[in-house]
Amino acid sequence: MPIVGGLDIHRKQITFDYLDTVTGEVRRGQIAPADREHLRAWLARFAGHGDVAFAVEGCTGWRYVTRELAAAGIAAHLGEPADTAALRGRKRHAKTDKTDSAHLRRLLAEGRLPECWIPPEHILEYRALLETYHDLRREHTAWVQRIHAVFFHQGAPPLGEGVLRTEAGLARLRAAAAAHLSAAGQQQVATALDMLAATEARMGPLRHQLRQAAAHLMGAKVLAERLYGVGPVTGLALTCWLAGAGRFSSSRKAVRFTGLDITVHSSDRKGPPGRLSRQGPPVLRWAVYEAGKTHARAAAPDHGYYAAVKDRSNGKRAALSEARKIVRQACHILAEIGDDALTAA
Repeated sequence: MPIVGGLDIHRKQITFDYLDTVTGEVRRGQIAPADREHLRAWLARFAGHGDVAFAVEGCTGWRYVTRELAAAGIAAHLGEPADTAALRGRKRHAKTDKTDSAHLRRLLAEGRLPECWIPPEHILEYRALLETYHDLRREHTAWVQRIHAVFFHQGAPPLGEGVLRTEAGLARLRAAAAAHLSAAGQQQVATALDMLAATEARMGPLRHQLRQAAAHLMGAKVLAERLYGVGPVTGLALTCWLAGAGRFSSSRKAVRFTGLDITVHSSDRKGPPGRLSRQGPPVLRWAVYEAGKTHARAAAPDHGYYAAVKDRSNGKRAALSEARKIVRQACHILAEIGDDALTAA
């Protein structure tokens, strides 16, 4: 590569460090502000150069940077943040933007950059929709829990299951709030109900949009047909984060990527062993866990294993075990399909 470099992305500026391997000249500086327009203008200097490559760390902002690099005919390499930081070695001086961009440039030039997969544009769009849906689900659950907490905190009778799912249940909830809660408590419940209504108004159309996307994506469609408990949304999430030819050399690595593996003792970690690593995309971890819980049904094909783990430990452990199975099975299925999993069904 005649020109090889690294870009360290921040909200206010992008720090660059690149080497012209023909002349041996190294150039450093900043691109400010960090937006498409200024980055595109800076990349114009490489027009006419045949072989240019830049490494970018996989942090917030990498999406538009890699797209602009590709549009300028420059090879974009996305570095895995944790592995890239580990290759820095022991800290001997203050970490700065200049040292980060130089570190990325050296790793790329030496062929040691731990690279991440850069998905196609439509997969990135689906990921963004899935993350939005997951955020709405979490907000919805939080407001429901808040309503129950207010009733308990003020000593009101406990609310029944599913009281928020029907109009009759909501009417009973409002009557109970007026009878047993203080003025401030009633205002808390009213606010929570307004927020729940607003959240549900967004969740419905978004859920429909995700189902439509899953119906037209090969990988999501195949997974929903072949894996018990995997619906359109879960199949879409599995495809968006696990699909692609050669993504994982083993299904065990896919489980680790999902964050469902169990931590072990390590001298460079402060966290205790025996816990979920919780690394990787939270959306995917939530989706496969929900799919794992479906094996609690007696009709589920793996219900015997689920019941055995539940009796030995608890239902949560059983659902996590099934979730790992689903990830491994999905990894094998998507590997069979290859890059066709990302195409239209």
